[in-house]
Amino acid sequence: MSFFEIYLYGLLIIISMMTLLWIISIFIKNVSIVDIFWGFGYVLVGTFYYLFSEGYELRKLVVLILVAIWGLRLTIYLAWRNAGKGEDFRYQEFRKNYGAHRYWWVSFFQTFLLQGILLWLISAPLLGAQYMPAGDHLNIFDYIGIAFWIIGFTFEAGGDFQLAKFKKNPANKGKVLDTGFWKYTRHPNYFGDAAVWWGFGFISIAASSYIPVLGSILMTALIIKVSGVAMLEKSLKDKKPEYKAYIEKTSAFIPWFPKK
Repeated sequence: MSFFEIYLYGLLIIISMMTLLWIISIFIKNVSIVDIFWGFGYVLVGTFYYLFSEGYELRKLVVLILVAIWGLRLTIYLAWRNAGKGEDFRYQEFRKNYGAHRYWWVSFFQTFLLQGILLWLISAPLLGAQYMPAGDHLNIFDYIGIAFWIIGFTFEAGGDFQLAKFKKNPANKGKVLDTGFWKYTRHPNYFGDAAVWWGFGFISIAASSYIPVLGSILMTALIIKVSGVAMLEKSLKDKKPEYKAYIEKTSAFIPWFPKK
């Protein structure tokens, strides 16, 4: 199959998964499940790309292992974090604004279909890295990509672990976490997520597949400008008085030493 045929089949797989999740969400009245399966969606489509691409086998295997570790870790973490908490407040607001009689079908287009298309677009580097049969050994861009992935995964998983531990202590309610990874960036998990996807982007470049790197750019843009940093910063400024001082001394995204 050609690159675009595999890529389009990937879209069908993602839309099928999202449609199934949407049907389940109607019965359990909880749209939040879409967030839990965000990481798993990449594992699913990444595995499909692996099976139907004819690129350099070692590179394909590296990509499959890396996306599986990242995606499954994220899915398990979000499932644990959201267990027993009901529907996220964002979706509750949508449900309230649209009305229950309309939101059951609006949610398919507004949430499940939209996230499915974004997931598909962002997944492009996974296919780019696995489809092109460039070289018979890993090259410098492969190793740069792996290094980016390791740094990103460390910040993302480490940041999530530290935040979960911080929130577990009732004495920290209303306080700002400014130690560990959070000392060097206000959003280590989001920075880590972006770095992981630049890792996949560099591995795609290693396979002489350049246009799919747009997926890494899209993921970074979404994290910084749309659903990640921008949205959370606005919320935290209102909820936590100490956050203003934290902003003044701590890097917003890329890790750096705090200002005195």
